[in-house]
Amino acid sequence: MFENSFVNRVLHKTLWLALLPACMLWSAFAMLSRPADTAPPQQGAGRELPAQWQGATLRPLALSEVEQRFTRHFPGTLARFAIEAPPAETAPAQGGVANESIAAGGWQVLVLRGVDKPTRMLHPAADCYQGLGYRIAAQQLELDRQRQLWRCFEATRGQAGSGQRLRVCERIVDANGQGFTDTSAWYWSAAMGQSQGPWQAITVARPL
Repeated sequence: MFENSFVNRVLHKTLWLALLPACMLWSAFAMLSRPADTAPPQQGAGRELPAQWQGATLRPLALSEVEQRFTRHFPGTLARFAIEAPPAETAPAQGGVANESIAAGGWQVLVLRGVDKPTRMLHPAADCYQGLGYRIAAQQLELDRQRQLWRCFEATRGQAGSGQRLRVCERIVDANGQGFTDTSAWYWSAAMGQSQGPWQAITVARPL
């Protein structure tokens, strides 16, 4: 009985040692012969940065340290710009009062996030500002002069009167021009094939 078990163990080990190099060779062959388009995509690679937005000249800005860390895990692209001329004013939202301009006066910052597939990592701008220590208030929907709907809010950090207070508006646009003001609605529409990519999340911030 012991002899048979010993022989079996030797045979199994011999067979395994013979098959292991073959498995390694097959894995290497499969990797080398894999078509190039099956490699993990570099999403957003090669995207051309815009020079203008709504008639305003854009000046590229360097990403902050926090943004650089974010891009290491974000499945898409992130670009930040200074808007050097004010875009169009917002029109009154349906059922609301006339809104102030999305970008009236002062410096403005435009952040563009691009993704090629649905992802839960495309967070609302309000969540991003809260993560940076801002308090969020006065959230509402607004229409601009082109009748495009935006989700806007006020972000405040620091002491009243001496802190930082921003007006932030955002929307997501798909390849066909369809717009979204809610990231969950965008995600499910994209995941179910009702919205086609690539998608771009547009965020505009200005001081108050």
